[in-house]
Amino acid sequence: MASAKETVAFTSILASALLTALKLTVGLLTGSLGILSEAAHSALDCAGTLLTFIAIRIGDKPPDDDHPYGHGKVESLAALAETALLFATSAWIIAAAVERLIHGGTEVEASWTAVGVMALSMVVDFFRSRKLTKVARETKSPALEADALHFRSDIYSSGVVILGLGLVYLGYPLGDPLAAIGVAIFVLRAGYRLGRKTIDTLIDTAPEGIDTVVRNALRDVRDVSRIERVRGGPRGSSVFVDLEISVGRTLPLERVAEIKAEVTERVQRDLPGADILVVTHPLALDDETILDQVHVIAASQGVPVHHVTVQHVEERISVSFDLEVDGRQSMAQAHVTASTLERGIRQELGDEIEVESHIEPLQTDAVTGTELPWSDFRRMRDEIEALADATPLLIDAHEIRIRATEAGLFLSLHCHVPPDASVEDAHDAVSALEQKIRHAIEGVRRIIVHAEPPAAAQVIGQA
Repeated sequence: MASAKETVAFTSILASALLTALKLTVGLLTGSLGILSEAAHSALDCAGTLLTFIAIRIGDKPPDDDHPYGHGKVESLAALAETALLFATSAWIIAAAVERLIHGGTEVEASWTAVGVMALSMVVDFFRSRKLTKVARETKSPALEADALHFRSDIYSSGVVILGLGLVYLGYPLGDPLAAIGVAIFVLRAGYRLGRKTIDTLIDTAPEGIDTVVRNALRDVRDVSRIERVRGGPRGSSVFVDLEISVGRTLPLERVAEIKAEVTERVQRDLPGADILVVTHPLALDDETILDQVHVIAASQGVPVHHVTVQHVEERISVSFDLEVDGRQSMAQAHVTASTLERGIRQELGDEIEVESHIEPLQTDAVTGTELPWSDFRRMRDEIEALADATPLLIDAHEIRIRATEAGLFLSLHCHVPPDASVEDAHDAVSALEQKIRHAIEGVRRIIVHAEPPAAAQVIGQA
């Protein structure tokens, strides 16, 4: 099914062909150079419109591997070809008119038939230009816009031809070649405007004011710290915008994705249909804490860290943390990883800072666990419950799971703590319980203890 662009372009081909035939016939019968120049103009319009029709069919193809930005610039190339035709036509018209002004030429018959054909041409061009302009604006098609510009100029040039015929009728035979020169001037003017706009499209000239439009659209977007660069230009029937912004480097990836989506929506609100690429750059903000900075540096090196502690010791700052490396690495390799991270922290926070790291094995692959025999599980469960009851602050132990793996026993359990207990106190109590379990049960590889207030289960159930 033909698109609106193809339909209006095909209609213009038929109209141009009809007007070309009428003007050529009347021009030959009357000998009017003005009408013949208009016939040549219409013939080129017909050829240009045919070129536009072909370009639209190609330009509307979706992007592919060879043309990742689509085929839209084919329409601009078609418009540039039409510009060349317009200038060639104008040169021929002016040369013929000057020749007739100097040496005379064919006697012109100013008939009502000639006037009627030119008046009909003006009416057809008026409605054709309006329809083309409407579709061009809706589809942002440079090729259709070029056609619309042609046909608007045709209205004025046809009027000039009628004026020339009127001068011939009144006894001024030079009025016809002068009218032809007038037509050429209109054609040159239309060609210049079209050519300038087309070349701007082909060399990706930024639309006027696009930088201001984009910056105003992003003025109050939360977490956009700075707009680094705005680049934009025409891309076929649409506009592309390459936008680079800076955001806080401590923001999670989910928030960065939300920012990019919001930025795209804001810009498209003011530039409908724009093809927008948003690139984010991490930025160190003034309100970053030392803890934030350590996590950012570790993340940039791909090293998981936890238990980051920052101490202010008189005039110095001391940073300590646990870092996780592949447990199958040698200590020499792990030490290189730790030293590289410590060096990166000193480079950003200053050489005078104290940095201490504790290396822990990181589980890189899933392990296979099996349930213990009931008698073994019950013995360990009872022992864990007794140890929890004997640990200050812990109320009980429940949801106990114990599984055997090749690496050792993996234990997980929940413990109730008073609702008003601080997180620090609860953590200390859990750590004490973990130590007791390791001493009481042989072969424990990992322990996970989840502390929660007694009402937590009830609250979760209600939720």
